[in-house]
Amino acid sequence: MAGGRPKAALILSDEEREILERWARRRKSSQALALRSRIVLECGQGLDNKCVATRLKVTMPTVGKWRKRFLEKRLDGLLDEPRPGAPRKISDSDVERVVTQTLESKPPNATHWSTRGMAKASGLSQTAVSRIWRAFALQPHRTETFKLSTDPQFVDKVRDIVGLYMSPPDNAIVLCVDEKSQVQALDRTQPLLPMEPGRPERHTHDYARHGTTSLFAALNVATGHVIGTCHQRHRQQEFVKFLDHIDQSIPETPGETIHIVMDNYATHKTARVQRWLAKRPRYQVHFTPTSASWLNQVERFFAEITQKRIRRSAFRSVQSLKKAIHSYLDQHNENPRPFKWTADADLILNRVANVCKRINNSGH
Repeated sequence: MAGGRPKAALILSDEEREILERWARRRKSSQALALRSRIVLECGQGLDNKCVATRLKVTMPTVGKWRKRFLEKRLDGLLDEPRPGAPRKISDSDVERVVTQTLESKPPNATHWSTRGMAKASGLSQTAVSRIWRAFALQPHRTETFKLSTDPQFVDKVRDIVGLYMSPPDNAIVLCVDEKSQVQALDRTQPLLPMEPGRPERHTHDYARHGTTSLFAALNVATGHVIGTCHQRHRQQEFVKFLDHIDQSIPETPGETIHIVMDNYATHKTARVQRWLAKRPRYQVHFTPTSASWLNQVERFFAEITQKRIRRSAFRSVQSLKKAIHSYLDQHNENPRPFKWTADADLILNRVANVCKRINNSGH
């Protein structure tokens, strides 16, 4: 008795075989298309459906389906057919018009488009505008800030400081030094309402000021350890005292150098500070470019202590604020973790160059 109806011969041309092999191994192909391509390639070798199903670990009806589809429509038969549904109401030209209008124009009575304003201007629904903006990652309501350094030695300073971060000298300590000035001891005018299920913590928008302090900090780039202390003011006198504190905290080791990265604040360049450094040859200073405080890693530590310990707390006195800061420093230094600097100098300079090009082409 015959084993079933004979199958139509499936013969592949060289071009079809090349395309199917590319679909079967290309990473960007969908898994479904890759499997269909392998099924047809196996069938093209003269194998029957049962043998192909066994080799590819699929069912015989699956092999039969894609063999038949290929014989009827060739390569087009392996592609997914359009699914039934309502026809599109928004054309490609409508999408292009909304995107172009969002990027290249502003409403007459506002600084940026809203979904309602764009819907009225384009004749589309607010929901359609919102979908288009999400698809193209357009967020007219958001804005960010930037500042380009005008330091004539910007390139050299970037390469110098980034070099310290990514390839520090042998037998050297790299410290990022700065002060977080005018940290306010703020107390809320009424007790806060604690967090509840479905409701965040709430506190009054107004506050009472109880004075300020300045946090001086030196971040060890290699270990993440922070040397910190608070002073009432942030003059050269306080900065020299902090340098003394650093000097006492790091025992002197023969041949060891200490590289200090700090910004161009006037207090850091006074004659008194220069005399202090001249008497201690193991210290070498590296100034960040003007308007480039983001190169100083201690700024990242300041952001963390502000977010985690200061911003949402209530302090009834400067002393309680100082106590909280020193407590945070102690706990941080129990298990310090360095920040991982990944951007090399070339990457930074290329990004700055791209921003300069965009500014030059912005028409402003």
